[in-house]
Amino acid sequence: MVGLIGERGREVVEFVQNNLGEEGLARSVVVATPADTSPLMRMHGAMLATSIAEYYRDQGMQVLLLMDSLTRFAQAQREIALAIGEPPATKGYPPSVFAKLPQLVERAGNGRPGGGSITAFYTVLAEGDDQNDPIADAARAILDGHIVLSRELGESGHYPAIDIEASISRAMTEITDDTHMQTARRFKQLYSTYQRNRDLINVGAYQKGSDPRVDEAIHYQPRLMQFLRQGMNERVSLVESLDDLEQLLGKALATTQ
Repeated sequence: MVGLIGERGREVVEFVQNNLGEEGLARSVVVATPADTSPLMRMHGAMLATSIAEYYRDQGMQVLLLMDSLTRFAQAQREIALAIGEPPATKGYPPSVFAKLPQLVERAGNGRPGGGSITAFYTVLAEGDDQNDPIADAARAILDGHIVLSRELGESGHYPAIDIEASISRAMTEITDDTHMQTARRFKQLYSTYQRNRDLINVGAYQKGSDPRVDEAIHYQPRLMQFLRQGMNERVSLVESLDDLEQLLGKALATTQ
């Protein structure tokens, strides 16, 4: 299930033809309310996409709901609220916007016991790359996790441009085993240690041997960055990814035990 809310009309056609293709479209339902439609249509587009996903979930299916974007849904509600005289509260957003967001998002998830479920991904656009943007901040409070994309990583040619320090999953502890958790935590520790000392390392101010943790982070950094890169058409299964992660950090884990 795909909801394209507030996108340019050209992007809708490109997504259907290039990204989904015939095979993907045969298994998908697409609801599109482009940017030139009324705010009421954009709001109803998001709700309709969710309603269709709920229908298939109630049939016992496992539904993937992709909605782009939650921000445009909120902006549509802002336009409507301001038009009917509702006063703005937080950076131009009336209170009703923040009431509508959970009403939409909370409809995803598990259905009746033993039935289907909806796994939903919502894109959120942060104005000016501000992570404290009202909509981004509200979304973090009601979603089970967030994947933060970094403009700096994208500009450096690092794709996917995911900032793993800023990204988090609240469900990870419930769906991963101890080995997976340990390796993921160790990976982030090494990555974060390097990032905190990157400026010193780049200008040559850091002296090898000053801190064993930094030395280890420098040693692993090229392999960490390589692990985080993936081509657009490259497919890696979860099992393969976990095997690569364990091989990468096997020695690092052993030194900390």
